[in-house]
Amino acid sequence: MQILRMPAVKAETGHRSHASIYNAINAGLFTTGVAIGQRSKGWPSEEVQAINAARIAGKSEAEIRDLVSRLHAKRAELATA
Repeated sequence: MQILRMPAVKAETGHRSHASIYNAINAGLFTTGVAIGQRSKGWPSEEVQAINAARIAGKSEAEIRDLVSRLHAKRAELATA
């Protein structure tokens, strides 16, 4: 598993700016970043790929929000394991 920094996330998703990623996070359409340092965040590559696959498959925003919730729940499971 790789952790992608913001430039790689933007390249993978097609977003043009940091703000568009953070707007998607606020809308529940993208996972939150994970801390990789005191002032840095990254995103697990599998999560980025899953969200991209859902978009390509034409999933609705509600379905993508559900996916994001499941991805966050999976993170929580991994943290307690």
